[in-house]
Amino acid sequence: MLSAESGETLLQIARRTVEAVVRRERVPEFAVDDPELAGAQGAFVTLKTDGRLRGCIGCFTAEEPLWQVVQQKAIDSATRDPRFLGTPIRPEDLPRLEIEVSVLSPLKPVQDPMNDIVLGTHGIYVTDGRRSGCFLPQVATETGWDKLEFLRHCCAGKAGLPPDAWRDPHVQVSVFTAEVISEQ
Repeated sequence: MLSAESGETLLQIARRTVEAVVRRERVPEFAVDDPELAGAQGAFVTLKTDGRLRGCIGCFTAEEPLWQVVQQKAIDSATRDPRFLGTPIRPEDLPRLEIEVSVLSPLKPVQDPMNDIVLGTHGIYVTDGRRSGCFLPQVATETGWDKLEFLRHCCAGKAGLPPDAWRDPHVQVSVFTAEVISEQ
């Protein structure tokens, strides 16, 4: 668990970075000496306006310090999420923009997803060759999906696989947890 101060630092980095990128200003530089943010760790940055998703990009592993991962994923979420390239975040959207940072645990492959996944605790990552898709843990809670729906939507909607691909022994399902830090 990150301290409240470390979580606030991550949110400030994400907020200031997104605001600069959306306004087409220079990306801010940060000097972070917090040891909690110095380790290499995966993270996602989620952007919402009025409760609607506007960008969400992250990575499971990293070689950079966590704070740098958050800054880069804030840029990517604001400018590179392919779902929103046609409707980019505008400067006038910034006062209503909500930012959420999810700091991830390492991936853990599971053999029996229906028994091994704990909804609301685990996120899932489904891979089959070069196709992959993931949902953060909070997606199951926000959508109200049960385990089967969670797996099927990840396979079909995120990985581009058949909905029941998770049952195929060649398809790998992994779980992870996330420490979610939100401006709300």
